[in-house]
Amino acid sequence: MIYHIAAMLAGFLMDLLLGDPYWLPHPIRLIGNWISFLEKRLLGSKTEEKHTTPEQEKRRGMLLVLAVLSSTVFVTAVLLLGAYRLHPYLGAVIESIMTYQILATKCLKVESMKVYQELKKGDIAASRKAVSMIVGRDTECLDETGVAKAAIETVAENTSDGVIAPMIFTAIGGPILGFFYKAVNTMDSMVGYKNDRYLYFGRTAAKLDDIVNYIPARISALLMVVSCFLCGKEFDGKRAWYIFKRDRYRHASPNSAQTEAVCAGALGIRLAGNASYFGKIVEKPYIGDAERAVETEDIKRTNRLLYATAVLCEAICLLVLLVILLIS
Repeated sequence: MIYHIAAMLAGFLMDLLLGDPYWLPHPIRLIGNWISFLEKRLLGSKTEEKHTTPEQEKRRGMLLVLAVLSSTVFVTAVLLLGAYRLHPYLGAVIESIMTYQILATKCLKVESMKVYQELKKGDIAASRKAVSMIVGRDTECLDETGVAKAAIETVAENTSDGVIAPMIFTAIGGPILGFFYKAVNTMDSMVGYKNDRYLYFGRTAAKLDDIVNYIPARISALLMVVSCFLCGKEFDGKRAWYIFKRDRYRHASPNSAQTEAVCAGALGIRLAGNASYFGKIVEKPYIGDAERAVETEDIKRTNRLLYATAVLCEAICLLVLLVILLIS
């Protein structure tokens, strides 16, 4: 347990300091490549005409989920447990590195701040390109407000998916459970779309992602509400709580609007609304009230909320683990 606690702290600090250097091979990219490989084998390439029934696609989607999760857990367990068998210190080092790779706090900030920097320059084309790297929607026709909103929504939603949820899973079950969660989340981001190609094939991945995120999304939202009171006068904790209770289910996913609602309420802005995906307009309800217009600086404010929420969650996880260690 003491090694697990040390690795949780070390991994979190490494995430805050190092982020996700592009030159460094990352396990999530490997998982993504594995998903792409299996998708082509099970569903065919995107240019091929499909000759499968919905039921066949559902079964192949289930096979994808089983193959990705079983291989992810197996490889992680072999590396981690093998390192601990060689020496506890080596195991702690490997666990720290794995924990660092599971979290995405600085990565979220870095990528969203690229959008912020291009908007501050007044380069709308570059800002659209920057935001296209972190969102799934079409960005070609977004104006400055639309680009800023897209970045804000991504940081708010991924505060749960990219930081708090994997942190909780890793605290409970170490990197084995942490990478299990990341594999589920990666599959959903790659094949969980309701379009012609993935409607049936990606259904299992999408449903599983809803299940594993159900509790963490709500924990993330509550931690974010508390963080509003720690971040200064620019954040309204009471309004965040009100909008959270009112708007947290204004999304097709039961989880995605949880932290978005808190963020919208905290900043007094309106998020979500209709968006274009793969050339088609998808109607979505608004989240929050437009007490003022969305502005570029809100990207920085959302990142401040992200960091406060991450630090708060890490502190709680470490405290709980220390209590368990002391009473065991």
